Amino acid sequence: MRSISVLGATGSVGESAFDLLMRAGGAQSFRTIALTGGANIARLAEMARALKAEIAVTAWPERLDELRSALAGSGIEAAAGTAAVAEAAARPADWTLSAIVGAAGLPPGLAVLDRGGTLALANKETLVAAGPLVMARAQDRRAQILPVDSEHSAIFQALQGENLETVRHVTITASGGAFRDWPFERLAQATVAEASCHPNWSMGQRITIDSASMFNKALEVIEAHEFFGLGIDRLRVLVHPQSIVHAMVTHRDGGSIAHMGAPDMRHAIGYALNWPARAALPVPALDLAAVGSLTFAEPDEARWPALRLAREAISAGGAAGAVLNAAKEQALDDFIAGRIRFTEMAPAVEHALALAARESGFSQSPRDLEEVLYWDGFARRAAAQWQGAA
Repeated sequence: MRSISVLGATGSVGESAFDLLMRAGGAQSFRTIALTGGANIARLAEMARALKAEIAVTAWPERLDELRSALAGSGIEAAAGTAAVAEAAARPADWTLSAIVGAAGLPPGLAVLDRGGTLALANKETLVAAGPLVMARAQDRRAQILPVDSEHSAIFQALQGENLETVRHVTITASGGAFRDWPFERLAQATVAEASCHPNWSMGQRITIDSASMFNKALEVIEAHEFFGLGIDRLRVLVHPQSIVHAMVTHRDGGSIAHMGAPDMRHAIGYALNWPARAALPVPALDLAAVGSLTFAEPDEARWPALRLAREAISAGGAAGAVLNAAKEQALDDFIAGRIRFTEMAPAVEHALALAARESGFSQSPRDLEEVLYWDGFARRAAAQWQGAA
C-alpha cells in the first residue's frame, strides 16, 4: 500500500488533496503517515481519523491539548509546534504534499528531501527563498520534486518529452486577481475584504491577496526560474482573466504547447499524486464552446510592480529570493492588520531588498537553512520598518 503525508492539510490545497484521497479509497487505498495543519483543530482531527493517520500535528503548540482531545480513542499520535511538523515530514512516506503557506514550508520540505522522498510541492516559497539549496539537496539525496502549483504543473506537463534547450520562452498566466478591472487610482483605498475575493479560484486569504497584488505571480516567476533553470529572458507573464490556459511553452521553431483546464487545483494535485501515470479525476473536461473566448494582455507593471521586483531578484541572485519572500510576507501581514495600504506592500518589499543589498553576503546564495532564516528575519524587520521610513 502506498504511503502518503500531507503537510498543510487544512488549507485550500490540503482540502483538495483530501478530497482526491478519499475519492480514491481513503484509508483502504493509502497508508497515511502524517497530516499537519494550523488552528483548525477539529478539521485536522476529522481528516486524521478519516485517513487513519499515524500522527496529526498542529503548528500551534498551545493547541496540543485540544488536538489530543479531538483524537482521543483513535490511536492517532498528536504533536504540536514547528519542530514537530518537520519531524512528521521526516517520517518515511512514498509521497508527501507540501501545502504549507509561506516560508514555514521550507524546513519540512527539506526534511522530505533529506530522506530521499518524493515532494509534491505546492509551497512556492520553498524554491523562492532557497531554490539553489533545495534543488541541490534533491539531487544529492536523489529525491524527486513534483510541482503542484497549477502554473508549474502545466509547464512540467507541457515539457514532457521535450528538450528544454529548444524552449524559446515559457509564459505563465495570471488572472489579474480581484482588482484587475479597478481604476488605478482606486487601488490605494482597497480593503482587505475586497482583496480577499478572487474572481476565479477558491483559495485562502493570503494567496488571494497575493493574487490581487500579483506577488503570487512574482513568486511563481522566481519558482519557474529555480525549478526549470529558465533565465528571465525566457520567462513571460500574461494576464488571462479566464484562467483556462495555465502556462504555455514556446519552442524555437515558433510552435507553442499550452496546458489548458478548468481552474481546479485537483488537477495539478492529482497529476502529481499519480505521476507518471494519468488517473481519472473529478475535474470537468474543458468545454471550449461553453467558454466562448479567451483573452490575454500584457501586465501593467505600474499596477503590479511585484513583477518588476521578481525580475530584479532573479538578476541579483544570492539571497534576493529569500529577502523578497520574507518581506512580502511581512508586508502582507501589515496590510491585513491595517498598518499599510494595499499599494504600499510593493514599496515595503523594495525597501527591504535595497537594505539587504548593502549587507555583506547578500550576493551569495544561502548555503543552509540557518542562512535562509537569517535573511528571512532581516527582511521581515526591514519591511516592518518601512512604514516609519516612508
